[in-house]
Amino acid sequence: MSAPGTIWGVGLGPGDPDLLSVKADRLLRGARHVAFFRKAGRQGQARRIVEGMLRADVTEIAMEYPVTTEIPLTDPRYNEILSAFYQTCTDRLCALSRAGEDVVIVCEGDPFFYGSFMHLHSRLRDHRPVQVVPAITGMSAAWTATDAPITWGDDILSTLMGTLPEDTLVEHMKRADALVIMKIGRNIEKIRRALRRAGRYDAAWLVEYASMPNQTVQRLSEAEDKITPYFSIIIVHGQGRRP
Repeated sequence: MSAPGTIWGVGLGPGDPDLLSVKADRLLRGARHVAFFRKAGRQGQARRIVEGMLRADVTEIAMEYPVTTEIPLTDPRYNEILSAFYQTCTDRLCALSRAGEDVVIVCEGDPFFYGSFMHLHSRLRDHRPVQVVPAITGMSAAWTATDAPITWGDDILSTLMGTLPEDTLVEHMKRADALVIMKIGRNIEKIRRALRRAGRYDAAWLVEYASMPNQTVQRLSEAEDKITPYFSIIIVHGQGRRP
């Protein structure tokens, strides 16, 4: 029997292929099987990042979400449908590993930072060999795009999801020195209200497509009429102790 294949969760970073780690680049270019998540009918951001980097005979495994925003997160069916989806993906990856094949799962940002790979990892780690390659996060690219440090001295940084209830957002916005707000999309107006209530609105920056060719950086107050895409992050810089 052949030795089991390793399933790799490889972080691609925020979007610029030049920001991949050397290890990630090596694994990608040598992979016989490359898996990635995407919305049905789309190429997928992870697959777009690795365009031109894969070997000619690679087998691509597109893992297409059965739902994204069609069902509210609070609907019990949401978890049921996604749980079945992740199990189906896991079964396919396990079959390849049992056959002695390595698989590289490419992940936007870092695999262990609010990504879909985590749901595979929890199902795989006790059954198959799994390795994770960390990467630069999208939020790191976003605050770098503002050309200012995100934290100084003893600043406390909070990372918030725009999907949180407005009152919860306000509470954490008031408590933290520096803020990173992700998953903006259709939550933008709620986030704006929360920032105003917390007294942080005028200090907020909107970064779209951080590190990608179409990157934009502007104060959130100057983007009142914009519909922000999914790949947007709001940054509020800390102003803490410095020499």
